[in-house]
This record gives sequence, C-alpha cells and structure tokens, in this order.
Amino acid sequence: MSQYQTVCEQLQQAPKTWLITGVAGFIGSNLLETLLKLNQNVVGLDNFATGHQHNLDEVQNLVSAEQWANFKFYEGDIRNLEDCQKACANVDYVLHQAALGSVPRSIADPITTNAANITGFLNMLTAARDAEVKSFTYAASSSTYGDHPALPKVEENIGNPLSPYAVTKYVNELYADVFARTYGLKTIGLRYFNVFGKRQDPNGAYAAVIPKWTAAMIAGDDVFINGDGETSRDFCFIENTVQANILAATTQNEEAKNQVYNVAVGDRTTLNDLFNAIKVALNENGMEYNKQPVYREFRVGDVRHSQASVEKIKSLLGYQPQFVITQGIDQAMPWYINFSK
Repeated sequence: MSQYQTVCEQLQQAPKTWLITGVAGFIGSNLLETLLKLNQNVVGLDNFATGHQHNLDEVQNLVSAEQWANFKFYEGDIRNLEDCQKACANVDYVLHQAALGSVPRSIADPITTNAANITGFLNMLTAARDAEVKSFTYAASSSTYGDHPALPKVEENIGNPLSPYAVTKYVNELYADVFARTYGLKTIGLRYFNVFGKRQDPNGAYAAVIPKWTAAMIAGDDVFINGDGETSRDFCFIENTVQANILAATTQNEEAKNQVYNVAVGDRTTLNDLFNAIKVALNENGMEYNKQPVYREFRVGDVRHSQASVEKIKSLLGYQPQFVITQGIDQAMPWYINFSK
C-alpha cells in the first residue's frame, strides 16, 4: 500500500477539518472533491476572480448529499484579513491555492498580481498562525526557477525571476520560511509544474495551454504555438497534484516540514508532442482534427524548457505520481468534450 493510500484510509477513520482557498478554481475544486469523498470537513474561500460557481456545482453532483453537507463556503477575498481569519477558525489543515496565476497577466498588471499573491498570502499566513492550524500547505510555482538553466530542476537551485508572477511566488516561499522560523508555523510549498485536468478553464485570455488547445480543436479552430514548438514542459495531471497536497498537509515527518517541493512527473513533453497527443485523444473519443498548428513569436517571460526532479518529494513525503501526461489527457478528454457542449 502506498503512503497516499495509507493516509487516505487514516483520514476516513478520523476526519479532519480542511480550509481550501481558491476552492472554486481548478485545483481547489479537485481538492474539494477528493476530500469530500474521503468524508472530510471542508471550509472553502473564494472571491470568484478566476474561480467559478459551476465548479462547485459539479463537485456537488459528484459527492453524496451527506458529504456535501460537510462543506462550508465563504465568499471572500484573501486580500481582506478578516475574511482569512473567519475561514481559518477551527481548521486543522490549510491548503492555500488562491492566487492570480499567469505570467502574461502579471506582466500586463503587476500591481493586482502582487496584491493577491503577496498581500493575500501574508494575510493567510497570519490568519493560519493565529488560528494555530496544524499545517499550512501552499501553491508555489515552477516559475521560481526563472533563468536557471539546469535540467531537471532541483529545489535548492533557482535563478532570477523572469516575470512579476515569478517574483510573487518566490516571495511566498520567503514569507513561509520566515513564518516557520519565527512563529513555528508548519509550512510546505508545492512548486507546481503545468498542472492540467478536468475543471481547468479553457476560456479567457490566460487559459492554460492544454484546455485552450483542446477547446480550439473541438471547435475546429486554429491552434497557435508560441515559438517553434520545441519548448518543453513537465505536465502534471491534477490527481498527482491532489496527492501531493494531502501528503504535504498530513506529514508527520519532521524533516519533511518547512520545505519546498516540486510537484510534477519528472518528464518533459514538447509543445509539438502535446499537440499530437491531444489530437490522438480527441480521435479516440470520436472527434477528428485535421489542421496543422500555426506557429508565431515566442512569448515574453516564458521559460524555454522545464522539467522537475521529484526525488525530494518522493523520499520525504512518499509521493508517487500515478499519471503520465498521455494518461492524464485520456482521463480529462471526456470532461473537455462535455464542457464544450
């Protein structure tokens, strides 16, 4: 039995109370679904800046009425300390997912990104400290590696940030470390590498590449690739990310606490290969896409190649990624097709 299976069994036997910030978002709603199915008590906080009510509605339809009754939702903003304090009351574990993502968004509007990702983060740290939660697990980012050229990315070696967004996520790590040292708050940062899966929004100017391309292909529209298509990423299916959060929050390994971990598969997929993988998955679901991608200029602030080392999270948290990219796309494709209807 894996460490994750063991932890899930223990949680079902002795339910805890969890706070998920950004609960109506992509990652937050998947965490909510898993925890409710494990019969946990969950508090959710979201201001719907990037999250959606339909994500919460979908989760409600996927769990029992009894499980849904264990969920308490607050509409609020992490930039407001009182909202954070209300949400943290009587909570065991915090899973802080709320943030304004996207490198291009941060370049277009660095002030709003800073307010959500740094001021909001500090509010949540403070509220969690005052509520004496057992642990504070937060969404860090692979963007923190910046211009460091080495592959795979190892947690201890980072470069200079390449965007305002990357700056905010690095500051999160610095603040979390200070709160751990100064106040004894148990923090763990999870540097996400290109997470994808169901309920990831395909719409909007800052949609992630997999849902955006999938939606375009379903609609028969052109797919645009920034650069030559040989840019590569370590794509991580949402179920792997959920596992990492639950293992991080509940770990009893003292050496594992107050650390930052890569959350990924440890593999690399080019954008050209990704394009072909999505085409294959669509075809297997009865949908043809016969166009070739349209290549355009490289995007400002983008890293050329990204691949994670996952040795640290495997050894200290017992993480075992269960899905590689093609398996994740196969799992997610029916959702995307249904969402497009």
